Amino acid sequence: MKNSIQSSFITFILILAVALSANAQNQEKQFYQLKTYFLKDGNQEKVVDTYLKNAYLPALKRAGIENVGVFKLIPTEEITDLKIYILLPFSSIEQFLTLDDMLAQDKSYLSAGDSYIHAKHDNAPYERINSTLMKAFPEMPMMEASKIEGPRKERVYELRSYESATEAIYQNKVDMFNAGGEVTLFDSLGFNAVFYAEVLSGDRMPNLMYMTTFANKESRDAHWKAFGTAEKWLELKANPNYQNNVSKADIILLYPTEYSDY
Repeated sequence: MKNSIQSSFITFILILAVALSANAQNQEKQFYQLKTYFLKDGNQEKVVDTYLKNAYLPALKRAGIENVGVFKLIPTEEITDLKIYILLPFSSIEQFLTLDDMLAQDKSYLSAGDSYIHAKHDNAPYERINSTLMKAFPEMPMMEASKIEGPRKERVYELRSYESATEAIYQNKVDMFNAGGEVTLFDSLGFNAVFYAEVLSGDRMPNLMYMTTFANKESRDAHWKAFGTAEKWLELKANPNYQNNVSKADIILLYPTEYSDY
């Protein structure tokens, strides 16, 4: 009987240790939310800018959420859409889940954001909001706010989404970034990554997303040229284990707003 109790106790301790270890590993990785505002005109853009600058970002800081990036599309002849992208880092999934409740109790936020929060149905401040929830890669478990300097409208924050044909093929591409060494390669070439992450919930799954940063368009193009000819990339590209693992790549070039944290 005594041996049976001891055996059960040891089993319990082992299970508890495994659970705590798994929980600790999850806590070491940040979670990210990418919120995208779709806007119809300059008036909506101004309302959302004012809300983000004067109400939302200050409230996030009071809630302990730092390094929030706010970006807009770099305009071209082909790209005329009005969008605002907000990238938020969370230390845990609980912080993400409780954020709205915290904001609802923040009197300064409610006051500063009143015109946005209580906008009328026929004068909405945006067309819609898209939200993507992500979990950081093991090779870069914490966000690193870009240290790129220079005029903000000249900077390039490159947001990429890689879709895969199936969940299994998607995991292969994630492995290529981590165990395969793609993250390390980007690092060695000075791509100034902000994050790499698996998409947990979004509208283009299965997919991963990441963001790299450059002082200007010329720097961005030079970095990608170096990447395309790097020995490590040519080796990865030719590796039979990593073939056909991206079915679609979306490339979005952004610049930071003047009130963005970076």
